[in-house]
Parts: sequence; C-alpha cells; structure tokens
Amino acid sequence: MFGDLSGMMAKLKEAQQKIEDTKARLNTILIDGEANNGNIKVTVTANRHVKNISISEELTDKEEIEDYLIIALNSALEKANEISETELAAAAKNGMPNIPGMDLFK
Repeated sequence: MFGDLSGMMAKLKEAQQKIEDTKARLNTILIDGEANNGNIKVTVTANRHVKNISISEELTDKEEIEDYLIIALNSALEKANEISETELAAAAKNGMPNIPGMDLFK
C-alpha cells in the first residue's frame, strides 16, 4: 500500500534533521526593526530572540520610549516570523517523502 516503508521512515528522519538544521541556522539570521527615525533600534533573530536594543540619548520621555520600543519590536518580530515560516516550510516540504494522497504542502 505505501511501498517502501523503511525508505519513507528514513525520509521522514531526514526531513526532521533538515528542520532542526534550519532552526539552528535561523538563530544566525539577524533582523532589525526601528522606530522614530532610528532613535530606537532592535535586533532579533529569525527565531524571534531579542539580541540588541538601542535607544538614542535624545529620547527622554519614558512613555515615548516605551511606545516606540513596541513599534520597533513588532516590526522586527513580524519580519522574523515571515522568514522563519518560509524557511521551515521549505525545509519540511523538501524533506517529506512522497506519500500518495498526502499533498501536505502545495
């Protein structure tokens, strides 16, 4: 019915390894977000870990800093999420065995 079951299992294990390798690589991809003309900058990885936050000394209002920090973080995290989803989907699709009737990734 499914043909070479051991071959499919090996292919699934290979797909899992590709996904893990991709996750590790995503930790090395840095994405920047900024707000208020660059007065607040954040850097996150494609796995959505914050690596750096930079706040200009020109900004002194606490509420303003908080608001701009949220904008910068959301911008960077949105970009990171897009990259992560694209990369992980590609890794999963390329590693999946061809199982008849199971078109998981179109």
